[in-house]
Amino acid sequence: MGAMKGGEMVYMIYRAVTYGLSPLINLHLRWRKFRGLEHPLRWPERLGRPSLPRPPGSLIWFHAVSLGEGMSVVPVIKRCVERRPDVTVLMTTTTASAFEVLKTLLPCDVIYQFAPVDTPAAVNAFLEYWKPYALVLVESELWPNLVLTASANGVMLTLLNARMSTKSFNNWSTPVIRLLTSLMLSKFSLIVPLSNIQAISFQLLQAPPSIINFSGDLKLGTEVNVSQNMRNIEDLQEKITDRCVWMASSIHKGEEEVMVSVHRALMQKHTSILAFIVPRHPDLGQEIALDLQKKGVHVALRSCGDSLTSETSVYVVDTLGELREFYRFTPIAVIGGSFLPGLTGHNISEAAAVGCAVLTGQHVGHFSHMIMAMQRLNPLSVMQVGGGMELEEILDKLLSDPQLLEAHRMAAKQAFRTRILNNKCMYPHLKESGCVFLMGMA
Repeated sequence: MGAMKGGEMVYMIYRAVTYGLSPLINLHLRWRKFRGLEHPLRWPERLGRPSLPRPPGSLIWFHAVSLGEGMSVVPVIKRCVERRPDVTVLMTTTTASAFEVLKTLLPCDVIYQFAPVDTPAAVNAFLEYWKPYALVLVESELWPNLVLTASANGVMLTLLNARMSTKSFNNWSTPVIRLLTSLMLSKFSLIVPLSNIQAISFQLLQAPPSIINFSGDLKLGTEVNVSQNMRNIEDLQEKITDRCVWMASSIHKGEEEVMVSVHRALMQKHTSILAFIVPRHPDLGQEIALDLQKKGVHVALRSCGDSLTSETSVYVVDTLGELREFYRFTPIAVIGGSFLPGLTGHNISEAAAVGCAVLTGQHVGHFSHMIMAMQRLNPLSVMQVGGGMELEEILDKLLSDPQLLEAHRMAAKQAFRTRILNNKCMYPHLKESGCVFLMGMA
């Protein structure tokens, strides 16, 4: 009881602070809109102002912060729509990039909005208008105003594919904040962690054991067809048939310097080499292209419709929703978000599933469980490198030895398939668990 009271006191302080900062947060949103980081027309949705009418009847709300988390929950949403077409599904994300892709992947009856910022006014306005009976948060979206206000309004809470990075766990575990963490987690009816390790983390943060139900990782089972977004893919495949090709995907700011340096070194040894560079945020694409042009590298920018010619050395894929299709005809995938301190990696299963030789850096966050699981199945399935020099060395070996490359490609694909088979019973249960549990309460 004392811990609960302490958590409520910490929350009251948080609520007061966010209330006081609301004008600055609103100004920050306008600044983000000016910089192109928020949707130019729909950004007021972030303040809890709806842009669409609410249909009558029950409504369930799914929230994912960005594209990866959003795509992982699409199969769950589709299953919910199939089981209960009488229940309206509302989907929210935070990023504009997620909006551009997910709006084409969701069932037509699903309502899409941007999520409110975690201020009392925005959260209250959102909840009062949409009146969901349940809220499904994906992965690590723990916002005090959102969670506790929703709970106070009788909204049932679920945390799906729940995970927490080491940094976040340490932050939520600090003596004072831990009281707030415990209070928030006590409001959930169901927590579905993506691994046993994550389940232990949530228990250490005092989530009630009775609400934790481990069913596997949603991202392993995501099967969304995005080929409708591809342009001239067959033409591209024909043009790279006789070339040495590798890809650097989901590259964050600063990592492009590592990848460009590695590629320029490889150009000295492999004259026909071609690199696909896929920035995590498309607006980084033009910056990468300009830097390469200054260095005398022939570069093509996909968003501008540049042609891929025999002289093109780097093809920058600064578009959304096409990464999976590029994996299909790229023999080597270097997964970014892992080469600089402070980054936490990205999903490797998409590349492994189609038979890419998979490489990643050392900073992989919660994806370490996925990497270790695949390496246990086959040590060749995923290669972790310490930096640019080691990456250059391994890429050179793979590009120079077709048999070695094929061995790594087969290892990645087979390890992924084995993981899927091992989770054959768990993934359908994961897809159903949140859906059946929540729809049964409507």
